[in-house]
Amino acid sequence: MAVDASNALLHWYAVDKRRLPWRAEAEERPDPYRVWLSEVMLQQTTVAAVRPYFEKFTARWPTVEALAAAPEADVMAAWAGLGYYARARNLIASARELARRGAFPTGAAELRKLPGIGDYTAAAIAAIAFGEQVAAVDTNIARVIARLHGLQHPSKTQVESLARAMIPTGRSADFTQAMMDHGATICRPKSPQCGRCPVRPHCAAFASGTPEAFPAPKQRRARPHKHGVAYWIERCGSVWLVRRPIKGLLGGMAALPGPGWVDAAPPGLNAIGTVRHVFTHFSLDLHLVPRAEPEGDGWWQPLGSLAEAGLPTLYRRAAELVAAARQAA
Repeated sequence: MAVDASNALLHWYAVDKRRLPWRAEAEERPDPYRVWLSEVMLQQTTVAAVRPYFEKFTARWPTVEALAAAPEADVMAAWAGLGYYARARNLIASARELARRGAFPTGAAELRKLPGIGDYTAAAIAAIAFGEQVAAVDTNIARVIARLHGLQHPSKTQVESLARAMIPTGRSADFTQAMMDHGATICRPKSPQCGRCPVRPHCAAFASGTPEAFPAPKQRRARPHKHGVAYWIERCGSVWLVRRPIKGLLGGMAALPGPGWVDAAPPGLNAIGTVRHVFTHFSLDLHLVPRAEPEGDGWWQPLGSLAEAGLPTLYRRAAELVAAARQAA
């Protein structure tokens, strides 16, 4: 089944693959820098969200050496809005290490030693950029494997072994990208497009009549809720910004000043308004409070160039809330 399913998948991919800015065209050799950058950006982020950031990054920093030489604040500002900001800090650290080495590692084992590179990302880069016969298994690919084999509770080791057995010799790059596309566009978590599926004749989940039952859904934990205060400090057409601590959530990013986030809403707030934001492990109500004097070490950012400050989404929405409140007044 593995050979037949792989051949069917690759024939489909040759015709219907997604055209993505980080992918090499036919007969081109993949650029390891573009593969690496895209895979880091795509961690827990959609292709649609990543595409404009990738194009902006590669236009500004077309090589790993250029990125390695960039000021950290510039890279963090360019990343603003993409989320999961530890990725940007690891990206800078990895770029500098790669520039020091003078070349990319060509195998998954060495790639895993770079900051922020886990098992999947290392395997994906090794397979796509260097043709290593290694199984790159993310959530989409794990779902495809589970459905093909009718597995409701597969282990990571089991999925990797089954995926590895499907990789045709010398075709790891195409196979890995074909599995990515198939899981993202056809073998979706809900409403899988079985009528268009190239591996349907080999799929145990389809044969069962209930493909969505594979793999069995995991129970989600309740997401806790927190409260925070951000101070809006404005003077002479500028707003006071600070930089968050390097370690921790939104580390190293420009932000409005304020105390730490807590479980209960602080009493007696004279808030301009509240922004609700959902992080991976908790949700947050950020209460925007006016204040006269600067708070913490920071700088005055002209309101006219606030978009250039590199505010993450949470604080950008807080600034938009102030603008909306003024228009409504």
